Amino acid sequence: MITSEPYLAAEDGATKLSGKWLFRQPKITDGDDIFSLIAACPPLDINSSYCNFLQATHFSSTCILVEQNGQVAGFISAYTKPTEEDVLFVWQVAVAPDFRGHGLALKMLKTLLKRDSLQHISAIETTITKANHASWALFKRFDAQQGGFGKTSIFLEQDAHFNGKHDTEYLYRIPTK
Repeated sequence: MITSEPYLAAEDGATKLSGKWLFRQPKITDGDDIFSLIAACPPLDINSSYCNFLQATHFSSTCILVEQNGQVAGFISAYTKPTEEDVLFVWQVAVAPDFRGHGLALKMLKTLLKRDSLQHISAIETTITKANHASWALFKRFDAQQGGFGKTSIFLEQDAHFNGKHDTEYLYRIPTK
């Protein structure tokens, strides 16, 4: 496990750079790369490429993309909840197979939350299916670093909401302050 951050934190949180990683807001030209990355990361749900273009434009201030040598290594899509503007909902976390095992997902999440524009965030939420062990590990690790006050509940139930076509989605809410 990497214990020190291998990049320099920019004051505004917009860009992180070292010889290895570039952490930045996505832009419109990243839409297709984001679509391809998510497609390569089961069990993530594949949305339309149009959705990924919207994430890279309309929601770029709450999303983060990581590159290494011009190749997309990871992406987090997130947004502030319209009814709770101090809650950041993390929609998807994707790390390309070749870049796994270096703690990149946790670094992306922590870097995203350092942005000046997100300093008002008091909690993050995400939904995770029972079988998505990588997501559980990531958010439990993040929760532990935040003091371990996270709570889980059922958000969308397999039979009641998905008519048996999708696994139950558990809501994980983690206070950040």
